[in-house]
Amino acid sequence: MEMTANDLSGVPPYEGQQEAPSQPLALAPVWHTLVLIAFILSVSLRGVYRHPGEGSPNRLITYGVTALLEFAMVAWVAFGLRLRRISLRSLFGSVPTDIRSIAFDVGIAFIFWIGSLLVLATMAIAWIGVENAVTHLHAPVHAGQPSTPDQKQKQAVNAVLQLAPSNAKEVAGWVLLCVLVGIAEELIFRGYLQRQFSAWGRGHAAVGVVFSALIFGGAHGYEGMRSMFLLSIFGSLFSLLALFRRSLRAGIFAHSFHDLIAGLTLAILHSRHVV
Repeated sequence: MEMTANDLSGVPPYEGQQEAPSQPLALAPVWHTLVLIAFILSVSLRGVYRHPGEGSPNRLITYGVTALLEFAMVAWVAFGLRLRRISLRSLFGSVPTDIRSIAFDVGIAFIFWIGSLLVLATMAIAWIGVENAVTHLHAPVHAGQPSTPDQKQKQAVNAVLQLAPSNAKEVAGWVLLCVLVGIAEELIFRGYLQRQFSAWGRGHAAVGVVFSALIFGGAHGYEGMRSMFLLSIFGSLFSLLALFRRSLRAGIFAHSFHDLIAGLTLAILHSRHVV
């Protein structure tokens, strides 16, 4: 008999599911999860995940490499689940296909996106304030060079700018990539890692939220420490959304929409020499 992820404890059961057993069961063996985490962090450190080279990269090739990495991680998750006879589809939770339900999740995703941007803006202001205070405290009185945090942030911005589409083909590729990344990363971080960490934490959902968010932030090392911190916060918000909706669908919509708008906005600003 095939077991589903919704039969596991560690997070509240999704809609239509019975209450989870008192002893939580992991989605996959420990070694399987550790291999996945090591892969995510190693790729992040090398800067290959979304920034494989210096200069002006071929963006379509970059998008293709990113897509292959996403597929590889999803395939690895599917393999781990199969070892425990758990359905990959069950990680998505309850996803009714009627128009009303889909439209409701789209609305929830949009409200979540606006609210999360306000939270991230507040956290970014706080980070910059602390960063400036620390920099001012340790900087020489007559230093003429830009501070180290500013230099690092410029490098992070340049790395992100190299991904922004600049023509019709790249825009089409970017749209497809955003849809794929939205599905894959929600499945990996909120569907698999969050629930795996919750199971390891004896059913405490907070354990899954915190540790999956930290790994999510760590996966974006090429963007710099500030972005890693903010994306960890963003990841925790996505985790709370998944728990609230008992499904990944609203998070997938919000994730895809955020990446799409961010990339297109950067492309427009860069074309007008604003950034």
